[in-house]
Amino acid sequence: MSTVTSPVVLVTGASSGIGQAAATLFAERGWRVAATMRKPSDGTPLAALPKVTVLPLDVTDPASVDTAVAATLDRFGRIDVLVNNAGYGLFGPFETATDEQIRRQFATNVDGIFAVTRAVLPTMRRQGCGSIINVASLGGLITLPFLSLYNATKFAVVGFTESLSFELAPLGIRAKYVAPGGVATDFAGRSLARTFHDNEHAYSDSLSKVMTAMTIRRDNYSTAASIAEVIFTAATDGTNQVMYLAGADAERSFALRQSLSEAERLAAVRQHSGL
Repeated sequence: MSTVTSPVVLVTGASSGIGQAAATLFAERGWRVAATMRKPSDGTPLAALPKVTVLPLDVTDPASVDTAVAATLDRFGRIDVLVNNAGYGLFGPFETATDEQIRRQFATNVDGIFAVTRAVLPTMRRQGCGSIINVASLGGLITLPFLSLYNATKFAVVGFTESLSFELAPLGIRAKYVAPGGVATDFAGRSLARTFHDNEHAYSDSLSKVMTAMTIRRDNYSTAASIAEVIFTAATDGTNQVMYLAGADAERSFALRQSLSEAERLAAVRQHSGL
C-alpha cells in the first residue's frame, strides 16, 4: 500500500507579516513547510507548529540560498511550491538614496527572487511539477510618489514572473505573482527604510503631503492573513492564472487604472497623494 505524503512549500521572509501568515496557513492545511528567514531565532512561533521546519536563509547570500534549499530537500525530499516573500522597501526621494540602499533594494527584492527561484527549478523540473509564487505588490502595477526604487523592483518582479510563466509551462511548472495593496504588518517598521533625514532635502513640502496621505490610508489596509489566503489560492487552484490582486484596495486601484487615460491616471495619483 503506497503512502501519500503531504506537499511541501518553502517560504522566504517567514519571520513576520505575510511570510509568517503564509507559512502558518499552509501548515494548518496539512502542508509540510520550510519557513525560512535570516534569523531562525525569530521563527519560534512557527517552529512550534507541526509540519514546520525553520531554516536560515538570507536571499542576498547565494551560499545561504543553496544551503537552505538543500536542507529543505534533505528534510522533505521535494519542493512543490516556492513562495518568494522576502522583501525590503525604500521610501523617499530617489536623489537622496545612498548607493548602499539602492543595492540592498535590488539585491533583496529582485536578485533574491532570482537566486531562490533558480535554486529550486532543477528539483521542480525533475518532479515535472511545481509552482513559484512571487509576492510582488500593487506597487508593481501602479506607481506612487517617493517609492521610485521600490516600484522599480516590484515592476521587475511582475515582468519577470509573467515572462517566466511562458517558459516554465511546458515543464509543468507554474509561475505566478500576488500583488497586495496596503497590508497591516510591521513592514513599515522593520523593512521600510527612508532615503532621507528630516529637513535635510529639497522635497520636504511634497514629501510631507504624501506621508500624510499614506497615514490616512492605513485604516483600509488588508491583514497579512487575508493576503496569505490569496497566496494559498494561487498555489493550489491548478489554473494558469498569473496575476492575483490581493486586497480590496488593490482590486479597486487596478480597476481604476485600467479605466483611465494616462493623463487621468497621473492626475488621480497626484490627487490621491495630496500633491
